[in-house]
Amino acid sequence: MYAIVEINGQQFKAEAGKKLFVHHVQGAENGATVEFDKVLLIDNEGAITVGVPTIEGAKVVCKVETALVKGDKVIVFHKKRRKGYRKRNGHRQQFTELTITEVLA
Repeated sequence: MYAIVEINGQQFKAEAGKKLFVHHVQGAENGATVEFDKVLLIDNEGAITVGVPTIEGAKVVCKVETALVKGDKVIVFHKKRRKGYRKRNGHRQQFTELTITEVLA
């Protein structure tokens, strides 16, 4: 059984026992339980239920493994040729590591 769930504006395939790295969830603490109720689709051994836009009463229960994980550094480099203009900037996205405990339909 799996579900397609929307977390912080992104869609993820959620299965029990799977780990997800999602954009930072505000107020999440290590070891806490978080529930997401924006379930868009559920597949229960071939029986597919599609929400309009979401499925009533369905939710995905997750455990927060690590509340704040920093992603890889992305270097942003701007240059204009022959003008002497160079600008370098870096960015590290903050993520939350979740482990899906169960999908409730």
